Amino acid sequence: MASILVVDDDRNIRRMIVATLEPEGFSVIEADSAERALEVLARSGADLIVSDVRMAGMDGFKLLDEVKRIRPATPVIMMTAYSSIPDAVEAVRRGASDYVPKPFSAEHIRQVVSRTLELQTLRVENRTLKSSLERFAAPGAFLTPGPHTRRLADTAAQVAASEATILITGETGTGKSLLARQIHELSPRRKGPFVEVACTTLSEHLLESELFGHVRGSFTGAIKDKPGRLEAADGGTVFLDEIGDLSPELQAKLLRFLQDKTFERVGGATTMKIDARIIAATNQALEQAVREKRFREDLYYRLNVIEIRIPPLRDRPSEIVPLAEHFVERAALMHHKPGLVLAPEARTALAAYSWPGNVRELRNVIERAVILSRADCIALSDLPDKIVAEPRRNEGAQSLEDLERRHIEMVLEQAVTLEEAADMLGINVATLWRKRRKYGLE
Repeated sequence: MASILVVDDDRNIRRMIVATLEPEGFSVIEADSAERALEVLARSGADLIVSDVRMAGMDGFKLLDEVKRIRPATPVIMMTAYSSIPDAVEAVRRGASDYVPKPFSAEHIRQVVSRTLELQTLRVENRTLKSSLERFAAPGAFLTPGPHTRRLADTAAQVAASEATILITGETGTGKSLLARQIHELSPRRKGPFVEVACTTLSEHLLESELFGHVRGSFTGAIKDKPGRLEAADGGTVFLDEIGDLSPELQAKLLRFLQDKTFERVGGATTMKIDARIIAATNQALEQAVREKRFREDLYYRLNVIEIRIPPLRDRPSEIVPLAEHFVERAALMHHKPGLVLAPEARTALAAYSWPGNVRELRNVIERAVILSRADCIALSDLPDKIVAEPRRNEGAQSLEDLERRHIEMVLEQAVTLEEAADMLGINVATLWRKRRKYGLE
């Protein structure tokens, strides 16, 4: 029930507003002066203030200024006598949410109050949603309590402060770009740009132009000079995804840039020098590509100053459920289903699946399940058939209890303490203790 503070030295106006708003379910507090209104605000606050402009002593404008100083989020509606346009303009300029010209009808004041409170509710919800989304986007938000990602976080923090070139390796979908951004956000270059270049999405010629830029007339369609991604990243970080797909010609140009930070645009003669850190990533075995003469050995060692390998999701089973819960929370916010959780049988099925598409596949599966869910939890029926069917194919006719036992056993092997294992599993220690006894894992 919203509380509304009505401030007016005219008793009849106050009583009329009280008689209008209280039947609508509002709690209305009266104040016959601005000074009295400030006492009420100091004692109990209010969700909305409706104040006259012209009052003896402190007038409504001064009250508005004081409210904006002590309670800036509280909306204020000003009542202006005789439809005074200058007063209305001044009220809005000082921060009033709306104004009502006197005389006004009961229906008018009811509509303005309801509309203002609805807008205030939307603003609060938007701030909450924005705060939640910023939390999910913050550095480290994708990391889980598991030992693998703890090591990744420690490594990222260590290498971020250096200027060394970094090579991130791992299967497709393991989160290489997220880790690259994490390193950038932790580095002294965090205020500079973070520029991503996907080396597999463009032809060799277009990729060279995209990366190094080109000059007018250097090829058909080059109607003006265009800077490349390296120039755009000056002072920041360039993330080269799937570096193993670079052509030999581009490998040579990139090697030169790594050596002395210089290059020429396509078709240009001017040597350019910029300051950008390189983080590269690949899902290929570059050492084998070097042996097969598909990748330059000198470039490989230039890139591989520090290598960070992200293990596939199937090799870190204790992190599947915490990651899934993180994706559920994020997708539930995005799709307006707050409070959604994973049912126990869904958690067990997710933990037992092999996840060939790694974290990206898990995220997509969870978003689909959030959209399709009809209850307050994601059930087994909300998951794709392949998630439910694979454990049976791989393990024979195992029950969900068999799968749960295997999952708990794997988590216990990786956790240092029972408390840590319970946290990974999303249960309390007492429940974990009972399940250990049940499955003979003591």
